[in-house]
Amino acid sequence: MSERTRVGVLVSGAGTNLEALLRACADPEYPAQVAVVISNRTAAPALEMARVWEVPAFAMPVGDYGGDIAARDSAMLGTLRAAHIELVVCAGYDRLLSEQVLRAYPEAIINVHPSLLPAFAGGMNAVRQALDHGVKVTGCTVQLLEPGEADGGPIILQAAVTVRDDDDVDSLLARIHHEEWRLLTEAVALWATHRLQRDGRHIRVVPAQAVAHR
Repeated sequence: MSERTRVGVLVSGAGTNLEALLRACADPEYPAQVAVVISNRTAAPALEMARVWEVPAFAMPVGDYGGDIAARDSAMLGTLRAAHIELVVCAGYDRLLSEQVLRAYPEAIINVHPSLLPAFAGGMNAVRQALDHGVKVTGCTVQLLEPGEADGGPIILQAAVTVRDDDDVDSLLARIHHEEWRLLTEAVALWATHRLQRDGRHIRVVPAQAVAHR
């Protein structure tokens, strides 16, 4: 197959979404490869996971830049560009990206969020919020990020997850994670094969045959 899309992954925690993507990329027929992993937390387990998979991994906490977010984001952009990254994936990244980063990768930053957006947007406690609100169905969303409202970018894919009466945060999140792993790898593959067509806020998945005949 042709050269694969180079992906940079931003992480903050355990890296379960990163692991799902790495496993997908292990298939030589998958149209993307993780080329670099960056975390805002020095102790993020996801960094070691990346190294186990022999992917360059860097911790870039804002404290290393005197608390200057702009300076850290500029350095992060430098790392992404040095790795020739074409697509950025936020996989459990717990900080908002600055406009500097968002504008550097227009329509090329994918985010995973554990709710059916626009519900429970803008934070890291969406699963707890869903339980507290008493919803019967929640889920996860893969979207494009862009300047403006947090988690407000156009939606690529969503999956619903039923909330059970005996669910707590951990049990519900575990089932949401399984859907996140599936949707993220699918969305990256769609982006890498030029099968996402945007019209305003709407993103349509183009059939593979249509792309092949362009």
